[in-house]
Amino acid sequence: MSSTSQAMNPAGLGWFGRFLTSSIGRKLVMSLTGLFLISFLVVHLIGNLQLLISDGGDTFNEYAYFMTHNKFIKTVSYLLYFGILLHAVQGWLIWRKNRSARGQNYRVKDTRAVKTNAAAAKNMAAMGTIIFLFIMLHMYQFWLQMKMGTVPMVTIDGKEIKDLYTPVVQAFENPVYVIIYVVSMIVIAFHLLHGFQSAFQTLGLNHKKYNPLIRFVGVVISIVIPAGFAVIPVVMYGQSMGWW
Repeated sequence: MSSTSQAMNPAGLGWFGRFLTSSIGRKLVMSLTGLFLISFLVVHLIGNLQLLISDGGDTFNEYAYFMTHNKFIKTVSYLLYFGILLHAVQGWLIWRKNRSARGQNYRVKDTRAVKTNAAAAKNMAAMGTIIFLFIMLHMYQFWLQMKMGTVPMVTIDGKEIKDLYTPVVQAFENPVYVIIYVVSMIVIAFHLLHGFQSAFQTLGLNHKKYNPLIRFVGVVISIVIPAGFAVIPVVMYGQSMGWW
């Protein structure tokens, strides 16, 4: 076992620790956490699209209140935070291992296939880093402000709740943040395009009969989800500028 694997496999984890720190284990974790995060993106998009309802943010604020007070959803959110961190760490470890072994891998006979896989892994790592930085910015902009109590309150149907709609509007009045958001969605689109299909391949769920469907679903997901998120800041910025 390499020194890196030993460092990541503390005493007491046994075979499970060895599996998680193995190449197969890391790819399996990446696949499962990746599919979990994709399912979260779908739910998150459905909720965020309520920002476009012209009711002064009441619908979105009620949705946000429900999401932050439902015990089941709060539990899932902690799993989500852990999933994001685990996905990022495992992705970095896979990239690091591929980079350290690149010199040896290039000596094998089928160098073209190896170089293609190495390039794909390198691009996924770079895109993943950009996405992780965007998530940190996004959480600081909204989640952290809510936790720090800097979000204003609003009364809806006699109930006083946090007005999360206002900081979103204020953020999307800034063209710099809108551009960062849209560019990040483009990066996510390419990340999803490769990651969705790779997850099924890693899990052994690919089959020549179903591969065309998997590729089609992957393309749809990689277009619809990022495009849906990107539309929101563009529309809200346009509204603030009086374009429509």
